[in-house]
Amino acid sequence: MARPDKAAAVAELTEDFRTANATVLTEYRGLSVTSMKELRRALGSNTKYSVVKNTLTKIAAKDAGVDIDPSLLAGPSAVAFIKGDPIDAAKSLKNFSKENPFLVIKGGIFEGKSVTVAEIMKLADLESREVLLSKLAGAMKGSLAKAIRTIDALRLKKEALEGVQAVAEVKVAEVPAVAETEASAPLETAPTDAPAEAVAEATPETPEATPEVTE
Repeated sequence: MARPDKAAAVAELTEDFRTANATVLTEYRGLSVTSMKELRRALGSNTKYSVVKNTLTKIAAKDAGVDIDPSLLAGPSAVAFIKGDPIDAAKSLKNFSKENPFLVIKGGIFEGKSVTVAEIMKLADLESREVLLSKLAGAMKGSLAKAIRTIDALRLKKEALEGVQAVAEVKVAEVPAVAETEASAPLETAPTDAPAEAVAEATPETPEATPEVTE
């Protein structure tokens, strides 16, 4: 490889290392061109799967500040630069390797740290970001519905209490009015249209004056 081409290749790999969310190194020996296309399709547009030269990859990783175990750069290598969700990419690599044993996952870099094959497999078994967000949205929706039901129940309870209080206030206001009405009622007096006989009986008789007799 000519020096300008080599410099350009190192610069491109360095940028890939810097911008990738995760990096997985593989050995592709035995994979056909068709299989490589299927793997790239399975990884999706957010993952760049490139066949690399180990010497250039080592230089690029160093320039990007990424520490790669030298054992990962043995044999023909291809690197998956994951720009999207690392879990989705790990799932795709794991599933593809089950059907294509020629794809060998050697290790990788995740969150700036070296990860083993076992750790990549564990990462592949996790739920993807989209699934987690979907579950979170469902949980939030359920919590929101519960909160709305609680608020409605409190509102109905408040309205019921206010109604009872209003009725009680009306009853309390009616009691003094009744008492005042009874207190202001005129006292009953004896009827004045009593029969004459009754008046006569009630009046004591006075003796008639006897005329004085003079001699």
